[in-house]
Amino acid sequence: MQNFFQILISGVGSIWIKNAWYVAGWSSEIKSDELLSRTFLNIPIILYRDTSENVVAMEDRCSHRFAPLSKGRLEGDSIRCMYHGLKFSAAGDCIEIPGGDKIPPGMKVKTFPVTERQKLVWIWLGDPTLANEREITDLPYLDSPYWAYKEGYIHYESDFRLIADNLLDFSHLTFVHEKTIGSSGLANERPKSEIQDYGIRLINFNKNDDPAPHVKKFGGLNGKVDRWTISDWYYRGNLLVMDSGSMPAGSDGPDGDRAGAIEFRHLSALTPETDLTCHYHFAQAQSFATDNDDVTEGIFKTVCIAFEEDRDIIEAQQRVINLDPMRDMKPVSFDGPLTHIRKIMNKAIEQEQSIAK
Repeated sequence: MQNFFQILISGVGSIWIKNAWYVAGWSSEIKSDELLSRTFLNIPIILYRDTSENVVAMEDRCSHRFAPLSKGRLEGDSIRCMYHGLKFSAAGDCIEIPGGDKIPPGMKVKTFPVTERQKLVWIWLGDPTLANEREITDLPYLDSPYWAYKEGYIHYESDFRLIADNLLDFSHLTFVHEKTIGSSGLANERPKSEIQDYGIRLINFNKNDDPAPHVKKFGGLNGKVDRWTISDWYYRGNLLVMDSGSMPAGSDGPDGDRAGAIEFRHLSALTPETDLTCHYHFAQAQSFATDNDDVTEGIFKTVCIAFEEDRDIIEAQQRVINLDPMRDMKPVSFDGPLTHIRKIMNKAIEQEQSIAK
């Protein structure tokens, strides 16, 4: 039996989908007077704002001698390479060569479709003719007065697929997050899974469960609760969008009346950096105590602690895998969602490569 990595890479030359909108960063990370250097899918890229505050995404590689443009400087809407002084417009065209009166044909730097929406900057790294902004996932709670949220970023030293596995797996919550967001009831419950065009939906509803520590602390629910987590995984762009909450036991669940519920929304966005590193942008939002910064900050800190718990085990897992990367993993019954996502990603990658040939 193929292991999880083999399921994805068998017969393909890539481990990620290119024709997708990926999160490049939070809007707040990209300044009007700075160059932000990041690598996405093994492509070095610089992000900056032009004089109209629009975001520009350009390959971080001067077309002359491949010096990184992130070592350059902004001059209006353009960027000058500080190795030999070539200047490039926001469209990537070379517009000046010091000491030269003729610009050679093809002296151009690649640019990428980029757009800004709901506090996030999105980038398209595949065929630019296929970039359709209508396909970007809607995240209304990041731009709503009815929700309070904080945004975060983690850099992972691991294959992005291991992080995706973690996000699609509820069983680890009881053990990895015993003192933060887990509860004893989650270990033996298996979520209901629904295959979707965009990926998969996982629904976990636990009745008469103990409230998670952060629900006790910030939401004031101390007795038994009915607790739900509805997770939508978008395999193009590697997004987890989560609707979660708790209410006093005896409810009709998330599809019923949510009066008195403590509700949360969450975003996890994985943008692979290299084969073994990943950018992880996330946001945690709540619909209660929206004018209380201490509550928002407290919930965010709890989530950050939980994410550090995840990173600790995942990066340790990656170090073990690196010692024998083709060792066969042994799946168990509740690994179905993980395997499904890897298979549909494999199919999408194969289709991209067959079209590109």
